[in-house]
Amino acid sequence: MTKLIALLLILAMAIQVIKPLGLPGLRRRADFWKIALIAFAIWAIALVGRDLFV
Repeated sequence: MTKLIALLLILAMAIQVIKPLGLPGLRRRADFWKIALIAFAIWAIALVGRDLFV
């Protein structure tokens, strides 16, 4: 699951650099770092959840 999340978010960052997504807060190419922060948070939650519930 974490590999899929990582792959999708890296793809979203690459698309953001090429052509901005146009979502609120992601209107400029330089906003790809926000996707990286979201990716880190989702990844951390997935890892903590995996450790707590498995």
